[in-house]
Amino acid sequence: MSQFYKYFKENMEALGLPAPENLYGNLQLAINTAMTLVGYVEKFGTKVTVREMIGAGIRGEKLLTVWTMGASYYVGAVIGSIAVAAGRSLAGGTSLADVLIRAQMNHLHRPWLPGVLLRHPEIYKRRNK
Repeated sequence: MSQFYKYFKENMEALGLPAPENLYGNLQLAINTAMTLVGYVEKFGTKVTVREMIGAGIRGEKLLTVWTMGASYYVGAVIGSIAVAAGRSLAGGTSLADVLIRAQMNHLHRPWLPGVLLRHPEIYKRRNK
C-alpha cells in the first residue's frame, strides 16, 4: 500500500466514505478516477447521485454503500482527499488553498467545487486525534 493511498483512505474513511484501492491506489490513479467522476458531474449536473454515476459506467461496485449520495459531495471529498494525501505525503498539512491549487493543477477545478469545500471543510481538514 502506498503512503498516498494510506492517507487518502484514512481521510475518506474519516468522512465515512469508501475509497476502493482499485480506483485510488496511487496519486495518478486517483487523479484519473477523479477526472472521470468530474466528467460525470459535468455531464449530468451537480444533482446526479453516485448510483447514477455507477449506472453511467463508473467502475464503482464498492461505492454502492453511498449510492444515494450526491455525486458532487463525493467528488469534492475525493478531490479534497487527493490534496490531503498529497500534502501529507509531501509536507504534512493541507489548506483550502492547497486543495484548490491541486485541483487546478490536475484539471479538476470546477465552479461548484469551492462551494462544496467551503460548506464541508471536513473533506480536507485533518482531525486531530
